Amino acid sequence: MSGTRFDAPPVATGTVVVAETGDGRFAQYVLDGRHQLAADEPASAGGDDTGPGPYELLLMALGACTSMTLRLYATRKQMPLERVIVRLRHAKRYIEDCRDCGDKPVMLDHIQREIELVGAREEDKPRLLDMADKCPVHRTLTSKIVIDTRLA
Repeated sequence: MSGTRFDAPPVATGTVVVAETGDGRFAQYVLDGRHQLAADEPASAGGDDTGPGPYELLLMALGACTSMTLRLYATRKQMPLERVIVRLRHAKRYIEDCRDCGDKPVMLDHIQREIELVGAREEDKPRLLDMADKCPVHRTLTSKIVIDTRLA
């Protein structure tokens, strides 16, 4: 990078724009027209760690959606629930038992999601846990996704 800082580009309603900031090797603006976030890679990957990395942003989206879905459901069903805390981790793991892998090692993404339901009744926890898999981001991540990419 030349060290030249770029201005954040304009954003149309309903669009998310991600653009380099011009600061550091990987620093990004993440914009939705109402909010501006930062993204970067950690120093261990050659970035300046000025914001979360792409997988951290993905986990944040899943965690936020999970928490919001559980809050909405608990409120609708008048379940006591003081607070939802979602902890997530991402890892790529080799598939050990793969019939069709051939000789090449195959990696599979694993997301570990741990949900703490503060103030929930024990009898409500299984239903709330089931509802976690119904959050829209979870459904998107576990469905067939089509990404249509083209030049602007």
